[in-house]
Amino acid sequence: MSNYLDAVIVEHNPSQKKIDRAVIWLHGLGASGHDFEPIVPQLGLADNMAVRFIFPHAPKRAVTVNGGMVMPAWYDIIEMSLERKIDVTQIEESSQQIRELISRELERGVSPEHIVIAGFSQGGAVAYHVALSYPERLAGLMTLSTYLATNDNINYSTANKNIPILIEHGTHDPVVPSVLGEQAQQLLSEKGYNVVYHTYPMAHQVCMPQIQNIGKWLNKVLA
Repeated sequence: MSNYLDAVIVEHNPSQKKIDRAVIWLHGLGASGHDFEPIVPQLGLADNMAVRFIFPHAPKRAVTVNGGMVMPAWYDIIEMSLERKIDVTQIEESSQQIRELISRELERGVSPEHIVIAGFSQGGAVAYHVALSYPERLAGLMTLSTYLATNDNINYSTANKNIPILIEHGTHDPVVPSVLGEQAQQLLSEKGYNVVYHTYPMAHQVCMPQIQNIGKWLNKVLA
């Protein structure tokens, strides 16, 4: 029996049919699964869609760049240079925990091509790692205000070579500079991935026009 990560679950199911779509959405450093919970009703998802949103809580661990303070974190950030030195072993551990959440959805009858992996900031770095290496075709990958931390460590899966990828970033982000979002977009485009990149005049956050855009994208990739 697997020890699944604790998670906030929100179901969008106006038509009350069997849930057959899922979005696993990872929060940023020091936050919790409740972070993006309020967004679900604002997405404008189609009424005939039955979607389970899973917002897992990251385990608590010491974070070097925050003076070793213990907080919810998907992995340790060792230094805040533009290259962002991180603990790759911990990214792999967190990725494995997310793969277990995917497996649980499969057991519940959701097929992999109806599952979106999403993440904000630190959660986005893990989302990249999970989705790009996942052995079965997924519905989509959405990364917000984040960076591709493990390009050299990802075992890129051919099953997800054509996965729709949405990258979104704030142009005034003081935490994860938008150049890192552009780098990820460029790197993946060069590898032949289908990447859509949007920026918004905001800091390290989400905004309403962006939430509406995310909703449109989810309606499309989960249709």
